Amino acid sequence: MAAGNTVLNSRLAQFTSTIFAEMSALAQATGSVNLGQGFPDTDGPAEIAESAIEAIRSGHNQYPPGIGIESLRSAIASHQFHYYNTQLDPATQVLVTTGATEAIAAAIISLCEYGDEVVLFEPYYDSYAASVAIAGAKRRVVRLEAPNWHFDSASLEAAISPSTRAIVLNSPHNPTGKVFSQDELNSIAEVAIRNDLIVISDEVYEHLTFERSHISIGTLPGMGERTLTISSAAKSFSYTGWKIGWVTGPEILVAAVRASKQFLTYVSGAPFQVAIAHALDNCERLIPQVLEPLRLQREQLRDALSSVNLEPFPSYGTYFLVTDVSEIASTDTYQFCVNLAHEAGVVAVPTSVFYSEPNTAPKHVRWTYCKRPEVIQLAADRLRKYFN
Repeated sequence: MAAGNTVLNSRLAQFTSTIFAEMSALAQATGSVNLGQGFPDTDGPAEIAESAIEAIRSGHNQYPPGIGIESLRSAIASHQFHYYNTQLDPATQVLVTTGATEAIAAAIISLCEYGDEVVLFEPYYDSYAASVAIAGAKRRVVRLEAPNWHFDSASLEAAISPSTRAIVLNSPHNPTGKVFSQDELNSIAEVAIRNDLIVISDEVYEHLTFERSHISIGTLPGMGERTLTISSAAKSFSYTGWKIGWVTGPEILVAAVRASKQFLTYVSGAPFQVAIAHALDNCERLIPQVLEPLRLQREQLRDALSSVNLEPFPSYGTYFLVTDVSEIASTDTYQFCVNLAHEAGVVAVPTSVFYSEPNTAPKHVRWTYCKRPEVIQLAADRLRKYFN
């Protein structure tokens, strides 16, 4: 057991703290505007919060069912049918989780064994690498290339081996804002089917897209039986602190995820589940209340960055814009972001932390626009003063 613990500790050592927590602490310490960590500084539609309050007052305060309350599972199934024409049994094909992060971890832990390989598109959200490490699996990466964040089909083919178990797909994509196209999804699906792979599809930003529509890979021919689709209420409704997520897919795969989930958090907050069931039942009315302000904030931050010659790459979804700082960063991007906090009073995140080999990562920085207009304006003023 001691040897096993040593191996696990070694695998997890690099994940003991996240860049988001570090940069948020730096923002607080320096009085900086925090455009690093991707969480809104305003709540979502008030009626969702009122629904949670009413649920608390009505006594929804004890353990809910381990798979999630029935009304929420039914609302998730209805959502998937309405948006993706996917028919699900709420009793066996829907699992409520404590946010999408737990769903991703439980999926990888459940479906991958020691020595298995998991394909990730990099840059990638940092919890993917940690989850792969916890499972004892290995990462294989396919790089997305700026400015349009395309990937080479040959690179995807080269990443597949007899040990490959799963592909993790994130679209809309954090940190780049990429929305995978139909052709790209077809290419991934063809590889998954031919090699009998599972696809774990992280779609938490599914409703936060601009100019391009999100396509769920599980809807493609031959993919329904091999895809776990993950989403959450955090991004769609701007209640990131509630941590209500879900997994949908084939009964046998959802059951496998549940086997791990029950020993991670057991259940997720009961009154919040009631409130999110209400939100999902009213998606078409409530989501625009989140999306439209976000659209304006994206343009505001894009204009601000462009005004200091940091023209963002195209971004069609999520909370994020990415810029190339190679011409102005005399150090690595991590140190660039630290200096920016101390000297300009603005915090951003170096995208090198989203790569398997940070030293080979391009000199890019991620900025979030899910902040109030006056906060973005303050950041813009500080950046202009600093760079000009």
